[in-house]
Amino acid sequence: MWKAEPMRAEDVLGRVTLVTGKEEFLGARTVDDVKATVRGYDPEAELADSPAADLTLASLGEMAAPSLFSSIRCVVVRGLENLPEESVAGLLAYAAAPVDDVALVLVHGGGQKGSGVLTKLRKLKTVTEHKSEELRASDFASFVANEVRRFGATIEREAADFLIEAVGRDLRSLSGAAHQLANDFPGERIGEAQVRRYFGGRAEAKSFAVADAAFAGRDRAALEELRWALDSGTPAVLVTSAFAGSARGLARLVSAPRGMREADLAREVGVPPWKLRTLRDQARGWSEAGLGGAIRAVAQADADIKGAASDASYALERLVLTITALRRA
Repeated sequence: MWKAEPMRAEDVLGRVTLVTGKEEFLGARTVDDVKATVRGYDPEAELADSPAADLTLASLGEMAAPSLFSSIRCVVVRGLENLPEESVAGLLAYAAAPVDDVALVLVHGGGQKGSGVLTKLRKLKTVTEHKSEELRASDFASFVANEVRRFGATIEREAADFLIEAVGRDLRSLSGAAHQLANDFPGERIGEAQVRRYFGGRAEAKSFAVADAAFAGRDRAALEELRWALDSGTPAVLVTSAFAGSARGLARLVSAPRGMREADLAREVGVPPWKLRTLRDQARGWSEAGLGGAIRAVAQADADIKGAASDASYALERLVLTITALRRA
């Protein structure tokens, strides 16, 4: 999968690379690695790309034929599940005896369609399969560590966990973050402090988007933001922390003396000046008693997700609905 060793020319030329699975980023990575390996062997190598739905034995032969500039070629056939039935026998015949100077890559998008062709290809000694399977939750830290190592550095486990919390579980985004860190700290062992400096604000930003919508009374928007934040890997404790910060800020704003200058009021409330406009809009629907109830609700939700409740997402949804109901009241 994503722990594969670096490719060599002999691994791909005169062979068939079969890429299977639903994780598009990992599949695309494998295809790019084959292309890079071929071009590394021969910078003049020709690259060809075709959807399987258009593939015939004649078109495959044309793509695999040597050019005036180089006999080395890399041919990528995508969407193998859409290969026409009349082209199956020809492709299998080629895959059983591929041309020595050609690297053929067959990409299957996952699912049951075309599984018969996959079964036959897997039996051929000339075929190497790279499975691009969706990662389990426990795999993401290893993926991050492998990406950082790929780009020339190493990363501590705690730092990898924090990066996942901050960036989310999109593999392309995680790979980009790993590349940025390794590029800025080449050859170093990257710790949590370095990751926090670069990416610490992202998860908190998602959490405050949930809190801002809830304290503004927009229950539907708050629930949508909550689901998006949790699905992208934002820890539940960051969400309750954002709610606590919003509640404290509103309480300070409501109880602050009138007539204060903007900068003084921002210091009194404990927020940057640009945040005051958001708080003022939210404060129109809150009383001191309502904010007292909100603070208690946040404290209860925080206790729930730290062990008193079995379902953190349910506790957070209940918190959103409690806050929006208190504002209306």
